[in-house]
Amino acid sequence: MALGRRQRFVYGVVAWMLAAILLLAALGSLSLELFFVVSLIGLLVVVELTAPFNVTPRWRRRLLPVIAVGLAGFGYIVVRRILEILPEGLV
Repeated sequence: MALGRRQRFVYGVVAWMLAAILLLAALGSLSLELFFVVSLIGLLVVVELTAPFNVTPRWRRRLLPVIAVGLAGFGYIVVRRILEILPEGLV
Protein backbone atom coordinates (compact mmCIF):
# COMPACT_ATOMS: atom_id res chain seq x y z
CA MET A 1 0.00 0.00 0.00
CA ALA A 2 2.74 2.47 0.95
CA LEU A 3 4.76 1.58 -2.12
CA GLY A 4 1.77 2.39 -4.31
CA ARG A 5 1.38 5.83 -2.74
CA ARG A 6 5.08 6.53 -3.10
CA GLN A 7 5.00 5.49 -6.73
CA ARG A 8 1.95 7.66 -7.34
CA PHE A 9 3.78 10.60 -5.76
CA VAL A 10 6.91 10.03 -7.87
CA TYR A 11 4.85 9.60 -11.04
CA GLY A 12 3.02 12.86 -10.29
CA VAL A 13 6.22 14.83 -9.77
CA VAL A 14 7.89 13.36 -12.87
CA ALA A 15 4.79 14.01 -14.98
CA TRP A 16 4.68 17.62 -13.78
CA MET A 17 8.36 18.14 -14.61
CA LEU A 18 8.03 16.61 -18.08
CA ALA A 19 4.96 18.74 -18.77
CA ALA A 20 6.87 21.81 -17.56
CA ILE A 21 9.80 21.08 -19.89
CA LEU A 22 7.50 20.54 -22.86
CA LEU A 23 5.42 23.64 -22.15
CA LEU A 24 8.42 25.89 -21.55
CA ALA A 25 10.13 24.58 -24.70
CA ALA A 26 6.96 25.11 -26.73
CA LEU A 27 6.72 28.68 -25.46
CA GLY A 28 10.40 29.30 -26.21
CA SER A 29 11.22 30.29 -22.64
CA LEU A 30 13.06 27.25 -21.35
CA SER A 31 15.68 28.31 -18.82
CA LEU A 32 17.10 26.56 -15.78
CA GLU A 33 15.71 29.14 -13.36
CA LEU A 34 12.20 29.02 -14.78
CA PHE A 35 12.22 25.24 -14.88
CA PHE A 36 13.38 25.15 -11.25
CA VAL A 37 10.57 27.46 -10.12
CA VAL A 38 7.87 25.62 -12.06
CA SER A 39 9.17 22.26 -10.80
CA LEU A 40 9.17 23.52 -7.21
CA ILE A 41 5.58 24.67 -7.59
CA GLY A 42 4.71 21.27 -9.01
CA LEU A 43 6.42 19.49 -6.13
CA LEU A 44 4.48 21.54 -3.60
CA VAL A 45 1.19 20.92 -5.42
CA VAL A 46 1.78 17.17 -5.64
CA VAL A 47 2.80 17.04 -1.96
CA GLU A 48 -0.46 18.69 -0.97
CA LEU A 49 -2.64 16.67 -3.33
CA THR A 50 -1.24 13.35 -2.15
CA ALA A 51 -1.11 14.16 1.57
CA PRO A 52 -2.79 11.56 3.78
CA PHE A 53 -5.42 12.79 6.23
CA ASN A 54 -4.52 11.04 9.47
CA VAL A 55 -0.94 9.69 9.54
CA THR A 56 2.20 11.04 7.88
CA PRO A 57 4.42 8.22 6.58
CA ARG A 58 8.15 8.40 7.27
CA TRP A 59 9.02 8.86 3.60
CA ARG A 60 6.89 12.03 3.47
CA ARG A 61 8.70 13.53 6.46
CA ARG A 62 11.94 13.11 4.54
CA LEU A 63 10.55 15.50 1.91
CA LEU A 64 10.78 18.45 4.31
CA PRO A 65 14.53 19.07 3.80
CA VAL A 66 14.05 18.82 0.03
CA ILE A 67 11.26 21.39 0.20
CA ALA A 68 13.36 23.65 2.46
CA VAL A 69 16.29 23.56 0.02
CA GLY A 70 13.90 24.28 -2.85
CA LEU A 71 12.41 27.27 -1.06
CA ALA A 72 15.90 28.56 -0.24
CA GLY A 73 16.82 28.26 -3.92
CA PHE A 74 13.62 30.08 -4.86
CA GLY A 75 14.47 32.86 -2.42
CA TYR A 76 17.94 33.15 -3.94
CA ILE A 77 16.47 33.46 -7.44
CA VAL A 78 13.99 36.12 -6.30
CA VAL A 79 16.68 38.18 -4.55
CA ARG A 80 18.98 37.93 -7.58
CA ARG A 81 16.19 39.05 -9.92
CA ILE A 82 15.32 41.99 -7.66
CA LEU A 83 18.96 43.07 -7.58
CA GLU A 84 19.04 42.95 -11.40
CA ILE A 85 16.03 45.26 -11.60
CA LEU A 86 17.28 47.86 -9.11
CA PRO A 87 19.51 50.69 -10.34
CA GLU A 88 23.24 50.17 -9.84
CA GLY A 89 23.87 52.99 -7.36
CA LEU A 90 21.01 51.96 -5.09
CA VAL A 91 22.54 48.79 -3.67
